[in-house]
Amino acid sequence: MTLPLNSHYRELFLHDIPLLDVRAPVEFAQGAFPNADNLPLLTDTERHDVGLRYTEHGQPAAIELGHRLVAGETREARLQGWLQWCEHHPHGQLYCFRGGMRSGLVQEWLAEAGRPIPRIRGGYKAMRRFLLETLEETATPLPLVLVSGRSGTGKTRVIEGLDNAVDLEALARHRGSAFGRRPGGQPTQIDFENALAIQLLRVQARQEANGPAPVVLEDESKLVGHRLIPPTLHRRMKAAPRVLIEEPLDSRVQVTIEDYVLHPLVEYAERHGAEQALSRLGAELLASLDRIRNRLGGARHRELRSMMQTALDTQARTASAEAHRGWIAALLAEYYDPQYDHALRRQGDIGEPLFFGSRAEVLAFLRQLPDSTATASERHP
Repeated sequence: MTLPLNSHYRELFLHDIPLLDVRAPVEFAQGAFPNADNLPLLTDTERHDVGLRYTEHGQPAAIELGHRLVAGETREARLQGWLQWCEHHPHGQLYCFRGGMRSGLVQEWLAEAGRPIPRIRGGYKAMRRFLLETLEETATPLPLVLVSGRSGTGKTRVIEGLDNAVDLEALARHRGSAFGRRPGGQPTQIDFENALAIQLLRVQARQEANGPAPVVLEDESKLVGHRLIPPTLHRRMKAAPRVLIEEPLDSRVQVTIEDYVLHPLVEYAERHGAEQALSRLGAELLASLDRIRNRLGGARHRELRSMMQTALDTQARTASAEAHRGWIAALLAEYYDPQYDHALRRQGDIGEPLFFGSRAEVLAFLRQLPDSTATASERHP
């Protein structure tokens, strides 16, 4: 029986086809795809032993060891896991590192069990190469517009309100500041790049279907937390036109409370349980403030830390986040606004923004922005 092979990588990612990754867990942890689940043929230890046998005695000996390690009850248990996955993902497809021996064997076993599944030609390596090429090829021609503004103006809310936007901070799982860490940490650089390439593919597909429109991104430095924006894309971002959100301090404080206190509290509760959520949030907020101690100065750092601790204590007693307004307003005015002004001075003459206004006005402007406006206004550094 000839078993199906698939090399239509673009369609796999555009249509969120579920992927069964049978590589070892260590391989999966180093880099994977957003729509992949890891159910390995070999454990990390087994893979190491088979690799060592290959080095010392050649491929036939390595294959023989692999079959011996995954036999009997072990083979049956792993087969049942793959069958259950197929039951839940009837349109899923299968791959290993190069799309060869491991995924081929699992494909055969599934077919023998009555659940044939397509195998992806070239495996992870080919799909990863396709996404890297996508990053280069789509980042160059796509017209870009950046959303700029001071901390707390709600730039991410604008990004979330647009169909033609890519949320870099969501993909990097970081809010892009000293306080930007999120529960669970960041994806690997490879995972970040893979997810970004897939988002650019989808934007490109929407343009093909609906006509050209600029891709909207938040104005970011080259790093989002510890994840590097691909250089080709970041060079384009530095030359792209901007829209500027302007919001009063009270509005910015409210957005900051929501983004850095209330929303993370929910994330911590989902990950660690409601009982631990506030203590974990508090520890992270205090640690974030400590990371900028030198820039604040010792005395001001102690004052803000005391205000933050009091707000956390009050929140623990009353379940209200209102007491956080004091330290947030001070930090925005005394730390983040001067940082923003300094960054503008370093950029020099970046030209007038395409548009400036409130968050709602900027969102309305971007929803009707034609492709030609972004292209004609692109800056050249």
